[in-house]
Amino acid sequence: QVQLVESGGGLVQAGGSLRLSCVASRSIFRIIVMGWYRQAPGKQRELVATINSGGSTNYADSVKGRFTISRDNAKDTVYLQMNSLKPEDTAVYYCNFRGGILGNEYDYWGQGTQVTVSS
Repeated sequence: QVQLVESGGGLVQAGGSLRLSCVASRSIFRIIVMGWYRQAPGKQRELVATINSGGSTNYADSVKGRFTISRDNAKDTVYLQMNSLKPEDTAVYYCNFRGGILGNEYDYWGQGTQVTVSS
C-alpha cells in the first residue's frame, strides 16, 4: 500500500510563507496528476493546485499569484510554495496522486498537514 507523507505545515503570520512537501512511500508507476487540496473547518475540501506529468499547472483563483506547485518526478514528490499567506488560507492541506493505466488506476491521498495563518 502506498502512503503519501506530507510535511511543512505549521503556524505562520499573515504575509508569511510556507513550503509543503509530499512524498510517496515507494516508487509509483505513471503518476499523471499531483495535486494539493485543503479543507477548512466546516467547509468542503477544495482544490488548491494541480500539476500534470507534462508540467501544466492549474490553480484555484484564491491562490493564483501567491502559491506555486511543482513536482520532482524522479522522487515522486510534489511541493507547494505558499507566499503572502492570509488567515483564510488556514486549513488542513492534503496531497493527492492520481494515475495508472486503464483498468488499474489509483487515487492516493496524504493524511493532511495543518496550516494556520494568524492575523
